[in-house]
Amino acid sequence: MLRGDAALSDFAKDILNELLDQGLPFTVASARSVAAMQKILHGIRLRLPVIEFNGAFISDLASGRHEVIHELDKDLVPEILRLVRQHRCTPFLSSFNGKEDCLYYESIANEGMRWYFNDRTKAGDKRLRHTVDVSDTFDEHAVCFTIIDRKEALSGLAAELEEVFPGKIEIHLFENDYSPGWYWLTVHDRRATKDQAIRILLDQLGLSGAELTVFGDQSNDIKMFKLAHRAVAVANATDELKRYATRIIGTNEEDSVVRYIMDDFYGK
Repeated sequence: MLRGDAALSDFAKDILNELLDQGLPFTVASARSVAAMQKILHGIRLRLPVIEFNGAFISDLASGRHEVIHELDKDLVPEILRLVRQHRCTPFLSSFNGKEDCLYYESIANEGMRWYFNDRTKAGDKRLRHTVDVSDTFDEHAVCFTIIDRKEALSGLAAELEEVFPGKIEIHLFENDYSPGWYWLTVHDRRATKDQAIRILLDQLGLSGAELTVFGDQSNDIKMFKLAHRAVAVANATDELKRYATRIIGTNEEDSVVRYIMDDFYGK
């Protein structure tokens, strides 16, 4: 739904609120944190919990309270860090300490990391915390390693992580659209996927038999697309995701997702 500036248009906000007030069962599943989602979705009257960190958390948007936590296996966390450092990379580590969310970093090692740090600082993200050694935080609920570097530096690390931890972790390697040339490698628990989080929500809401429509643009949406009755990709989605789409609509800059939802809700 977001435009190229990572924001919702006024039109999208107005239409979403109109539909939500009429009972539209709608929520958001994102790779972003709830802190980032609160900024983006400010003023949107969502009633359902949101899915954050690709399914690592299911959370109440207004309060940020986590209803479900899919943390990384504590036995795996030190080994993941060891491999990250072996590949000469420096991670961000997202965790929950029992009271609040944290985003730890040891140093800012490249311009891709600098973009992320500046973006979070500008947003007033209270999760940001400097630490001498991220391993000092391993008593917390670690949910995501985020490693930012050039693609060639991360491809080998991604391959080795998959080889060493088969079936135990969920990883995604993608270019940051807002910082071209810099790639992100995210490492979550195997349960932290959008489709698994959606299944949990559907069960909790008594909607397991309902028709599910999802929207996406990135490869981390593939499992969600496989789950849904209708999987709608925007025109600017990755070619890989489009292969799993039941329909392709206009671009994110055209408010295509909100227009689709509006037309579908009103039966146009």
